[in-house]
Amino acid sequence: MAKLHCPLVIGIASGKGGVGKTSTAVNLAVALAKTGQRTLLLDADMGLANAQIALGVKAPYNLSHLLSGDKTIEQIIYPSQEGVQLIPGASGRRDMAAVQEAEVATIVRALDPLVDQFDALIVDVAAGLSPAVTAFMAACHRRFIVVRDEPSSIADAYGTIKVLCTEQSLDQIYLVPNMVPSQADGQRLFHRLNDITLRFLGHSLHYLHAIEEDELMLTAWRQYRSVVNHAPGSAAARDFRQLAKHALELGQLSQITGGTPFFLSRLLDLGL
Repeated sequence: MAKLHCPLVIGIASGKGGVGKTSTAVNLAVALAKTGQRTLLLDADMGLANAQIALGVKAPYNLSHLLSGDKTIEQIIYPSQEGVQLIPGASGRRDMAAVQEAEVATIVRALDPLVDQFDALIVDVAAGLSPAVTAFMAACHRRFIVVRDEPSSIADAYGTIKVLCTEQSLDQIYLVPNMVPSQADGQRLFHRLNDITLRFLGHSLHYLHAIEEDELMLTAWRQYRSVVNHAPGSAAARDFRQLAKHALELGQLSQITGGTPFFLSRLLDLGL
């Protein structure tokens, strides 16, 4: 009997906008694809989606067409020049920015038939703490919180972690320090936030790797490319490759916490 397969599912969130959440999601997805992983990026920012800009994809259809019943999930998956498949979110749609948990569940279930077509699913959720954000994060197997070393970003990241831990009872939360001067600075930022989380919430965070500040990130964005492919020798590209490597080394989950996860039927088959 063939060994059952379930993709690695990582949700990427941040407490506030402007901290590099989408660029982290895009570059992590590309770095995973560079290792041979069949990678799908779900742009779950339902109102201000921009992952397709970062990947240079022109997509006429998006998640709004799936939810309206006009298109199937297969019909809104687009290839990119970066080697990543993309499911675009809607941009500039007030109604899509206010989707609820029922619509999120529809999207999660729609992906079930794709379980054997991909090795990794990266879910780029919106900034903030809307019902859609918490529902998407609950459906992911692992959760990455992108944070910068500035007071507002730290405060909002802590707020996000608090909701995920206390209201959603989620674990598998990993902190990804972004735009830090060095790896040592990234580790110090992690320890500061982890100490606060452990003290006030009774939960420990996890750490894989930080992303160092690199002006080539902006250059790549302006070229509608990932920094991993635009400047593979850059510090940021190196860091995203390391983040992808560590993510792949996490191993299979022993249990799933939270709401209805992506690829539930396969997880049940695997006894998780």
